[in-house]
Amino acid sequence: MSKNGLMAGKRGVIMGVANDHSIAWGVSKALAEQGAQIAFTYQNEALLKRVEPLAQALDAELLIECDVSKDNGIMEAFETVGKTWDSIDFVVHAIAFADKTELRGKYFETTRGNFSMALDISCFSFTETCKAALPLMEKRGGSIITLTYYGAEKVIPHYNVMGVAKAALEASVRYLAADMGEYNIRVNAISAGPVRTLASAGIGDFRYISQWTKANSPLARDTSLEDVGGAGVYLLSNLASGVTGEVHHVDCGYHVVGMKGLNVPDISTVKG
Repeated sequence: MSKNGLMAGKRGVIMGVANDHSIAWGVSKALAEQGAQIAFTYQNEALLKRVEPLAQALDAELLIECDVSKDNGIMEAFETVGKTWDSIDFVVHAIAFADKTELRGKYFETTRGNFSMALDISCFSFTETCKAALPLMEKRGGSIITLTYYGAEKVIPHYNVMGVAKAALEASVRYLAADMGEYNIRVNAISAGPVRTLASAGIGDFRYISQWTKANSPLARDTSLEDVGGAGVYLLSNLASGVTGEVHHVDCGYHVVGMKGLNVPDISTVKG
């Protein structure tokens, strides 16, 4: 942990680390390397077993249970943070969920229950997080980020209702940026390229999607946890003091491409 890093003297809450392959973990490591003090939340006892060793590795000061699907779950978690810290400078929201059995087939086959759950956990929880964090951030200002994906903008196979939920999340970022601006709190999103995580394991043909993105992106490589972590540090630090309401793409440039590259190799045999 650097005492002279970009995040030295800053502290904040990271929500959504599942294991050491999580995008949120990549952001966590980068923040800690730049001197940030971190509090982690975890959903339940099963995930605590995974998150606790990671929290210890970064000398996290707080480890707090937070099930975002429960009424007042988010509010109570931030109230717990407030008992130790009188203020925070940043929040990382990396939480999304949908029934993976409905990520195959047609989007119009999504059930009402799964639609409501996906929007609640993947989008509304971010809105509630901003509201819960406000009392701890309103005096000093700060920065809040969430994670999205290109499936919010364009149709991606097997993304279905998650694409709709992420589109709602990106719209929420803009509205929340307007709401929180008067408190000098910035709200942004990172749209990361395909990264193999616990969440992506539920997406059908993920390996093909990942290989296609890699082959057609301008940088012709996979997006790494370090790529996303560096972008997270930028958006949460004072370097991005004038940036809010943005969806920042960290996908090796894939989102700028309009068609298959002329010299891109055939990947039609890639499965899974």
